[in-house]
Amino acid sequence: MSARPTSGNAVGQDARDADVIIVGAGPAGSAAAHHLAQAGIDVLLLERTAFPREKVCGDGLTPRATRQLLRMDLDLDAPGWVRNQGLRIVGGGHRLELPWPDLADYPSYGLVRTRVDFDEVLVRHAEKSGARLRERTAVTGAVLDERTGRVVGVTARGVDETGRRSGDEATFRAPIVVAADGNSARLALSLGLQRRENRPMGVAVRTYYESPRHDDAWLESHLELWDGPPNAAGSALLPGYGWIFGVGDGTCNVGLGILDTSAAFGHVDYKDLLKTWLDHTPEAWGFREPYRTAPVRGAALPMGFNRKPHYERGMLLVGDCGGMVNPFNGEGIAYAMESGELAADVITQAMGRPVAERERALQAYPQALAARYGGYYTLGRLFVQLIGHPEVMKQATRHGLKRPTLMRFTLKLLANLTEPRGGDAMDRTINALSRIAPAA
Repeated sequence: MSARPTSGNAVGQDARDADVIIVGAGPAGSAAAHHLAQAGIDVLLLERTAFPREKVCGDGLTPRATRQLLRMDLDLDAPGWVRNQGLRIVGGGHRLELPWPDLADYPSYGLVRTRVDFDEVLVRHAEKSGARLRERTAVTGAVLDERTGRVVGVTARGVDETGRRSGDEATFRAPIVVAADGNSARLALSLGLQRRENRPMGVAVRTYYESPRHDDAWLESHLELWDGPPNAAGSALLPGYGWIFGVGDGTCNVGLGILDTSAAFGHVDYKDLLKTWLDHTPEAWGFREPYRTAPVRGAALPMGFNRKPHYERGMLLVGDCGGMVNPFNGEGIAYAMESGELAADVITQAMGRPVAERERALQAYPQALAARYGGYYTLGRLFVQLIGHPEVMKQATRHGLKRPTLMRFTLKLLANLTEPRGGDAMDRTINALSRIAPAA
């Protein structure tokens, strides 16, 4: 490990070399960079865009994500962080408020912060920890050792303000590379790591509206999304949900997510579906065109380890590029930051060993991911297949919300919020199911 300047503007070859290169400065990449830099490792973070920059997201953070922010020593009492106390579920004529569970391993609150702000907070925090950031740097591929075939760096070009690549291609070298380039997964694809078709995928669309509900203390989830007029003959409930998350600045993040287990997946106009749903909300909420403040944007949700292996010849996959979105609820940020920290821990252990022994340490990364999420994600795959049947969704919506105890169990299961050891009967049941399920 070597000490290097932290300026992201230097262009000499020495500034293009590092102990670890991370491609992508979203939550996964920034978390990995922070934890690596904290361990004294020289880490170079390459980001295609410049901050602040937009990303399609619901902006809602569960206690699982909040825990990761606390582990990064971020000040969550600072301006800009909006706290919430739980999840409000609406569907089947019912309305149920479920506080986040009281657990030793997780805080009892969630957060909301827009991604245009959130991602920059994380990457600047990683810089303060010692990571070097190069913005407007588009990675074009992996550099392979001619003798061993290992990844020993990446090639990249500069990107201008319009997003077009400019300038000559440069080579950045490091013995370990972390792919954190989101659902595009360009770096993984350059090594032939294709998406696994037997894993679930989702699509999310969202926008912002001026709304009096901007300071709501609850994240709100609407379970009834219809592929036609609600309750009309021939209309079916879709496997997904709509959300309303107050941002606290006078606006709400409003969107919906749909799973590919529905026959309607790929045939639905998602923007039209969003408008149809919102047209049936109370007009006083403000979710109408005159109050919309941003375009309707969409993105794919790669779920349940839909790209493997997560370690290949010196390169580790973290976050969305490794398909780490939770199939149960579409949450990606928590798992992006967790996998970033896990990758950093494995790399730190590897860097502390003689070069000849590092490979063995790095190969522990996919094993650690499988141990932490494998069984749980398998349960998630079964869940999304089940709710892909319209009748199952209809019965669950009509009858499930009548049973608060069942819904508290469901909240713990869907949000992956249990005590890892001990806990109550719900925790033990969910943990036992995850342990006995085959790894995803």
